[in-house]
Amino acid sequence: MTSMFSCGNNERRMCDTIHPQIHDSDRLSMWLGNGEWVCRPLNNPQKLQFNAFQDKNPRGFGLLQLDRDFSHYQDVMGWYNKRPSLWVEPRNQWGKGAVSLMEIPTTGETLDNIVCFWQPEKAVKAGDELDFRYRLYWSAQPPVSTPLARVLATRTGMGGFPEGWAPGEHYPDKWARRFAIDFVGGDLKAAAPRGIEPVITLSSGEAKQIEILYVEPFDGYRILFDWYPTTDSTDPVEMRLFLRCQGEAISETWLYQYFPPAADKRNYVDDRIMK
Repeated sequence: MTSMFSCGNNERRMCDTIHPQIHDSDRLSMWLGNGEWVCRPLNNPQKLQFNAFQDKNPRGFGLLQLDRDFSHYQDVMGWYNKRPSLWVEPRNQWGKGAVSLMEIPTTGETLDNIVCFWQPEKAVKAGDELDFRYRLYWSAQPPVSTPLARVLATRTGMGGFPEGWAPGEHYPDKWARRFAIDFVGGDLKAAAPRGIEPVITLSSGEAKQIEILYVEPFDGYRILFDWYPTTDSTDPVEMRLFLRCQGEAISETWLYQYFPPAADKRNYVDDRIMK
């Protein structure tokens, strides 16, 4: 399946237009064979990226467009708030393999730069016979959904300061990248009095200034953390986050791939004239 992602809440680099967001799909959603639900927000990378999410007998996966608010797109030509999601429902046992995701750089909205497909673990040889039965659903929402809390949105921006206290006279002294992941639904309300714990895993760097905030307008919780580099590497950082309460997972798993800038670019440049 193919789709398009130029820019969104999490990736603003190519959004220098009148439109806040430009995309046909905002995430890859996977219902793994072991029952885990995974949300992987899409990216418009600066160079081609290929990721394979290994699984056995997947229960479903698809490229979803869950943000249906016109004001988030302001587009009366593409009407991205009305674009359908596409969900694949396996109808038999697919065995071992991977949900593969290819993200291709694009400068606009006329190129389908997102590709997703199932790749069997074993290479296919001439004469092999494969049996993959499936059903496709084109709809606003997929036919199934997690009973756990789900990811509503992902946002990134400048970090290195307490939330709500971005300094007005200077930029933060130390460079960091802030991530905000919003969760809604599930048993969040029931879990809140017992304590909600964000579980964050990073392939490199450190997560600091971790906060959990209740957000009344969407009746959910926002997880905030700042990513601080510990090396000069520009390799993609694999991020993983889920919520748990008293040792039990209460949300789907958020996966993200962040591309840190070069070491000499990890600073804030103030080009204002304040005289």
